Amino acid sequence: METYLGEKQQARQWSPYINNGGSCLAVAGDDFAVIASDTRMSLGYSIKTRYSTKYLKITEKCSIVSSGMQADIFTLHKVLKSRAQIYEQKHGKPMSTDAVAKLVSRLLYYRRFFPYYTFNIVAGVDEDGVGCVFSYDAIGTLERVKYSASGSGSSLIEPVLDNQVALKNRNDIKKEEFKLTKEYAIDLVKDAITSAGERDIYTGDFVEISVIDLNGTHEDKFELRFD
Repeated sequence: METYLGEKQQARQWSPYINNGGSCLAVAGDDFAVIASDTRMSLGYSIKTRYSTKYLKITEKCSIVSSGMQADIFTLHKVLKSRAQIYEQKHGKPMSTDAVAKLVSRLLYYRRFFPYYTFNIVAGVDEDGVGCVFSYDAIGTLERVKYSASGSGSSLIEPVLDNQVALKNRNDIKKEEFKLTKEYAIDLVKDAITSAGERDIYTGDFVEISVIDLNGTHEDKFELRFD
């Protein structure tokens, strides 16, 4: 289409959202939870930084990991940490994991008309000492599950967790005989995100992994591939 001056019109599009990639996952056991995320921040085929965290420890018994747009992740985590501190100062005790999960849901729903571009997983142990994982959609619908994955490598990680935790398509072991131990879950989370980094160009560099149990949060870090 041409204007009256003979110049061609060009369609211009702009989006407030970008996806900076990365992968997150969490697995819950009987009395623990393991949560992990990588630190790569990408834009297109460029790596902007290798040290961008997607992880936030909210309390000693609850943490969150988020993938998506780094600016929104930073903002959501900042608001969440602030609200958790206000709660602790007001009530004299830290928030429970269930309370944190519901707070994240409300923060996301509050922004439903201009959502945070984040894909979140909350993990920890509840007030009964049972491991728990909460997954969310973009506007705060939450579900308590045994495991979850989000981010650019989630399609590679989820089938591994389906097979190794939910025992889907397994004929070699009965569900009632299977017990998910802490050591097995840690190794599984490490293997799952490492293998995702071999196939997904947006997952890599380092992994921040935390094991949460009744004694608190135990954090660790290990390397992935750098290319």
